[in-house]
Amino acid sequence: MVSGARQAAWEFFGTELKRRREEAGFTQAELGSRVFVSGGYIGQFEQAIRKPQLDAARRIDGTLQTDGFFERTWRKLIDDRRYADYFAVVVELERQAVKICEFAPTIVPGLLQTAAHARAITLAANPFVTDEYVEEKVGARLERALLLRDAGRPEYWAVLHENVLRLPVGGAAAMAEQLLHIATLARERKVLVLVLPREAGACAAMAGDLRLMEFEDAPPTAYTETSFSGDLLDDPAVVKRVRRAYDLLRAASLSPKASLALIESAAEDHRRCANAT
Repeated sequence: MVSGARQAAWEFFGTELKRRREEAGFTQAELGSRVFVSGGYIGQFEQAIRKPQLDAARRIDGTLQTDGFFERTWRKLIDDRRYADYFAVVVELERQAVKICEFAPTIVPGLLQTAAHARAITLAANPFVTDEYVEEKVGARLERALLLRDAGRPEYWAVLHENVLRLPVGGAAAMAEQLLHIATLARERKVLVLVLPREAGACAAMAGDLRLMEFEDAPPTAYTETSFSGDLLDDPAVVKRVRRAYDLLRAASLSPKASLALIESAAEDHRRCANAT
């Protein structure tokens, strides 16, 4: 959850937004139309229920002519150099979510990754960086993953395409370790992981990496990501469509018991490959 100090800072953000909006003579709906969000979301920003994305903070500055005040404040509250701008706000929302549902078509989701897996992915995407850069990214990934160990952790679902289990990211030994880590979390009932089998065919093609987050006191949010960008989706109609897509993926997946058996079988296959080399 957000600390008291951080929440107070977001409340200050919201109070300033309301004050400056009213000084400029805008209603919430009028400001929202210029910032490309609903008036209701402006109200939620002002009440510190929901945090804006960086682009929204910039557009607020432009509309209210506040000389970058809201962008600078956003960066102080959310900006973490270990994450891309488009993902920093997602990390903040993860801490507040009561339920997180993910679909991963190619690689293990960050919240489930081991250090070796995270290191291999970071190096694959950034082959010329320093060791310090790699370890900073890996540390950030593992820090996020602590969320699933916390007593107040959100309900966490993950649908993994079978290809995720077969790709030996970081080598066979590292992949065996990764899959056994997922299996352990599932057996400890900290997560619920389903596998979408290859036989599901076109079902997997209709969605890329996606995540749904539900909150105690705010509407649900969807997040989609590619290798180089991500989009946080707030529009209720869009979120509804994403939830339907996730329901279809879940319906086409193996049962929890069969999924766990396949994960452990794939881990054993990777272990054998590692021992054979």
